Amino acid sequence: MKRQLLILLICFATVATAVAATFSASYPRAVAAGDKFRVAFKLENGEGSNFEAPEVEGATLIFGPATSSSYSMSIINGKQSSSSSMTYTMTYKASAQPGTISVGAAAVTCGGKRMTTRPFTISVTAGNPHGGNGGSSSQHSQQPPRVSIDDFDSQEADRGVSANDLFVRIEMSRPRVFEQQPVVCTIKLYTKYGISEFMVNKQPAFDGFLIEEIDGQPNLDNVETYNGQKYHVAVLKRCILYPQQSGQLKIASGEYDVTAVQFVSYRTMFGTMREPVEKRLHVTSNSATVNILPLPEPKPASFTGAVGKFSITSSLKPETLKTYSAATLSYVITGTGNIKYIKAPQVTLPEQFDAYEPITDVDAHVSGANVTGTCTAGYTFIPQFAGRFTIPESEFSYFDPDAERYVTIPIAERVLNVEQGKGQPSATGERGTRMDIAGLQSVSASQLSPEREPWWGSAGYWLWYVIPLALATAFAIYFRKQLRLRSDATLMRRLRAGKVASRRLKRATALAGQPDKLTEFYVELLQALWGFMSDKLSLPMSQLNRDNLEHELLSHGVDAQLATEALALIDECQLAQYSPAGAAAGQAAMLDRAAQVIEQINKVKIA
Repeated sequence: MKRQLLILLICFATVATAVAATFSASYPRAVAAGDKFRVAFKLENGEGSNFEAPEVEGATLIFGPATSSSYSMSIINGKQSSSSSMTYTMTYKASAQPGTISVGAAAVTCGGKRMTTRPFTISVTAGNPHGGNGGSSSQHSQQPPRVSIDDFDSQEADRGVSANDLFVRIEMSRPRVFEQQPVVCTIKLYTKYGISEFMVNKQPAFDGFLIEEIDGQPNLDNVETYNGQKYHVAVLKRCILYPQQSGQLKIASGEYDVTAVQFVSYRTMFGTMREPVEKRLHVTSNSATVNILPLPEPKPASFTGAVGKFSITSSLKPETLKTYSAATLSYVITGTGNIKYIKAPQVTLPEQFDAYEPITDVDAHVSGANVTGTCTAGYTFIPQFAGRFTIPESEFSYFDPDAERYVTIPIAERVLNVEQGKGQPSATGERGTRMDIAGLQSVSASQLSPEREPWWGSAGYWLWYVIPLALATAFAIYFRKQLRLRSDATLMRRLRAGKVASRRLKRATALAGQPDKLTEFYVELLQALWGFMSDKLSLPMSQLNRDNLEHELLSHGVDAQLATEALALIDECQLAQYSPAGAAAGQAAMLDRAAQVIEQINKVKIA
């Protein structure tokens, strides 16, 4: 009995010392009409969840709830005590007319129980109230001040974000251009507010244009004045457009999701405080129209689409030409316009030269509202005979959009003196020897053939019938055999295994020697090896692995040493794939070993 009484006393003492949770509201007794104020709902000595904001009449919610928590512990005379609280703060704006604000009960869940506050009222006065703890003393006019990038007080959260405060605009460098004349398109974000998030939902459409984007990183560091107002400006996109057709071309608008940052201001004992409030907006840009003028007719025969202002020069390297040695005749076009889309000039080289397709190199950059640069066209050729040769004169034409006329630049005739070098003419060079007409030859009567009898009915006559029939029969037998082979997918796959592997090795060879392509090189090499094994052994890739590869090779008659070499090569390629830094020097050796392994295994006849 004494022990049970002691336990009961301890339980009662514990219950008596426990602090019950409380939920209360803190609010100003009176606020001025149109001012902002705060109401704090405080839960003490408990953990709350599922907060329910009260219903309010006579005021507008601006921001909230903002949640904060605190915890304190103290030891007095050896006794420890602690307390905790959670505060839910709501910011409201009073109505513009004097009256009363009715605030209903707020609720929160604590310890599985629903706790509520008592409803209360707040007086709204015409002037600045006395003794209020949350009202603002500023006077509000009927028309709010214009939003300014330098004034946070004008960026209040209780006002809407108008189309004049935040918008996306498409700007064109020219309203009117000719076909193929470049025009610069810039898409900008104008805002008087800070931006915390920006997302593109739909990019503007550029139908009827070739488009080339200019690299850039959007930021709001720039300030511009537009329509007499200052804005933070970010360039979202900048590109060069080349119109491909005449008429009025329209650039469709884009769509964007923008999160603007506004502020809630309120008075405290420490002065005016501001809290940032994010507002998500859906913004649609304007659309832009460009008038595209057609290129005038008639066009010069040498005009190939160049629009702008250009000049052209030529050079020959080396200046001293010798037979069987390569030389390059270069034409350099310099100027402003659609430099990236200029076609190489037409050059007629002598037939005694082995000529190659011209190689074009373009170096261009944006300069203001246009594109400036050079286009170099190189014509490589190899003279096959010594002598004096001529490249006939030609022309290069372009359209000048400023003068609205075509300009033709003559390209002078060029005389080439070719000296005799070491070597022999190529097969294509023999055409030069066939340019002279051979002299007439005289023959005697004994060299003439007598008149022959008709050959119909002879053995040769009948052979004309027998031989085509025999050839048709042979072709029929051959095609039937090919059809049977092609119908056997497994056999065809095995027969083509070597060719498929060779193509994959060529792709790996193209990647060899490139430091930034080491991983791709070994991936391509592994695909060549595994693909060949799969085709040759008639096994799906899903069933082929290192554990059964050796067994399959040996069971199909492959030499044990060759099978070991194939497995070792695959292991080395897999290791190099994941540590390519140390495998750069062995690429050529890897290719040779892979080619030898594939060639030797391919020679093995597999039933």
